[in-house]
Amino acid sequence: MRFSLLQKYQLGIALLFIVSAWNVSATEKVDSTKVYSIREVTVTEKYQNTEVRSAAPLQILSSKEIKKLNALQVSDAVKYFPGVTVKDYGGIGGLKTVSVRSLGAGHTAVSYDGITLSDCQTGQIDIGRFSLENVDMLSLNNGQSDNIFQPARLFASASVLNIRTLTPQFKGKKTFHGSASMKAGSFGLLNPSVYFQKKLSTKYSAVFSGEWLSANGEYPYLLTYGDAGDSTSHEIRKNTDVNNFRLEGSVYANFSEKQSAYLKAYFYNSDRGLPGATIYYNTDNFSSQRMNDQTFFVQAHYQTDFSQFLSFQANAKYNYGYLHYLDTTYLNSIGREESLFYQREYYGSASFLYRAFSNMSFSFSTDGFVNTLDAVYESASLTNEFARPVRYSLLSVVAAKYVSEQLLGTASLLSTIVSEQVENGASGADHNRLSPYVSLIYKPFKKQDLRLRAFYKNIFRLPTFNDLYYARIGNTDLKPENTDQFNFGLTYEFSIGKRWPLFSFTADGYRNHVKDKIVAMPTGNIFKWTMVNLGIVEVTGLDLTAETTMALIDNLNLILGGTYTYQRALDKTSEDSGTYGHQIPYTPRVSGSGKAAIETPWVDISYALLWSGARYAGFQNYAENRLPGYSDHSISASKELNWKDKTLNLKLEVLNLTDKNYAIVKWFPMPGRSFRATVGMKF
Repeated sequence: MRFSLLQKYQLGIALLFIVSAWNVSATEKVDSTKVYSIREVTVTEKYQNTEVRSAAPLQILSSKEIKKLNALQVSDAVKYFPGVTVKDYGGIGGLKTVSVRSLGAGHTAVSYDGITLSDCQTGQIDIGRFSLENVDMLSLNNGQSDNIFQPARLFASASVLNIRTLTPQFKGKKTFHGSASMKAGSFGLLNPSVYFQKKLSTKYSAVFSGEWLSANGEYPYLLTYGDAGDSTSHEIRKNTDVNNFRLEGSVYANFSEKQSAYLKAYFYNSDRGLPGATIYYNTDNFSSQRMNDQTFFVQAHYQTDFSQFLSFQANAKYNYGYLHYLDTTYLNSIGREESLFYQREYYGSASFLYRAFSNMSFSFSTDGFVNTLDAVYESASLTNEFARPVRYSLLSVVAAKYVSEQLLGTASLLSTIVSEQVENGASGADHNRLSPYVSLIYKPFKKQDLRLRAFYKNIFRLPTFNDLYYARIGNTDLKPENTDQFNFGLTYEFSIGKRWPLFSFTADGYRNHVKDKIVAMPTGNIFKWTMVNLGIVEVTGLDLTAETTMALIDNLNLILGGTYTYQRALDKTSEDSGTYGHQIPYTPRVSGSGKAAIETPWVDISYALLWSGARYAGFQNYAENRLPGYSDHSISASKELNWKDKTLNLKLEVLNLTDKNYAIVKWFPMPGRSFRATVGMKF
């Protein structure tokens, strides 16, 4: 077997690091009579402290904060992060994908308890499928995390959305506790859920959670014909029903203070209608498209400290995905369009962390994974012609981190090696890439928690299997999208006694340059499209966040927060193009969010706001493509009642208080005013 220069570099670094780590571990003898000093470890801290001390922009929502946002799914909560655009096709079952700083959903990785979720077919994770019932924290990293001890795959995206679920915690002699809740609301919503934690022994504990969500989704909306002042009609959204089922179980092990592990199994099934675009004078608003998708994965994590200098972690995962799409009104010879897709992933990862000095540490991570995709179409000829691709990927990263009282800096170099094979036709190109990253945050004044930060990252997005091989539109000659990210910002935090314990503020200006953007273009006729590398996009933006907590009087707290985003995301492909200098589709120039909560001994009141300026539904910024801005106001009241060791939770929510049928995606109206009630018990 012959190796390229890049492969030799990667192999050499891996061997050097592993041998060095082995030598340190093997030669270091622990003297049981000596007292060893270790670095100070912060066990807990306020999430806001983490946000203002991060070298790259980081936003965090704790489970307590999420409850104040009137959010049902992860997609609802993520909308409150600055710089985030959630493309929502309306209704509880509509597809929901996240784009950060106008880079597209394919550039945002989604991590579930430290291991990346994958969809090799589309490259996009539908975050609408994730409930918040068992979520402990959501966080979003732009660029990448300051944590260099993580799998290489988490270094390989322009941003990472982290979903961290609840882990077992037991107090005193109690060995079992859990919760059960029931949500009910408008448009036929029913959502029962259960969550249990069991302490099996001094070393082992187990967690189980499950839920079922059902809704008919038939909400009213106002259809306007033409411009304002023209005729209107009141319609009902159809084919918006959803039936979701999730089961999740985990076993956690703490073998010692230095060794821990978990094993997690996850199953999700969704059967839903896909609501069509609204059509003038089509009072039935008929759509027959149905989608059934299933996801099953098993993932495992192991971590150990060989010594105070050297740590190791390993991850493994098997993922299976199934998708069945059916449209019985499709106009072809057999009167339907039907596709079944089966994807699998086999994944393994190993990471080392070496603490060379009190302020300096190094890490090495390598991930290997194999992705496959098979398809069955309504036509036997299309099925037989399908490429059936297999992709082999090897990611390796070397990283360094320096920390002092006034300075934190990280740097990394990611190596990506990808090889592709197909059963039929031509395969996509192999890829060998190096991707650098560097970040720095500096605290100029010792007595003021003011920090200046910056980062640069070069990263790329590989074409998905749909981009390369999808029937009628795939293009195996596609190049990866190449992205350069620049960020400059500041953070500030202070407190004034007990009455004003927290005020935090962040401001970040950024510039993103995307080359070889992958877009769909028509060929000989409008029924035949193909994917091409055509686009160059330049994004210039500003993200602002502010949050404060004030103790008005004893047992009465006021929490305020808000975000603001300004983005110019412009098509810079060709000066001869009619779209040159135009804002790219579905990216508002200005957007933001706000939240307010009053915590009292009697009842907690929360208010949440989402707002967006105008967007364009097409690449051409013409009036007919313009979508008006909107604001979405929600309010809730909640109460906790304690009885012995049990807690009863009651909550009532009013969503979209002003009853505005705005649209995030053109012709797909969002629901108007709706209500939701929750009854839950913790025991």
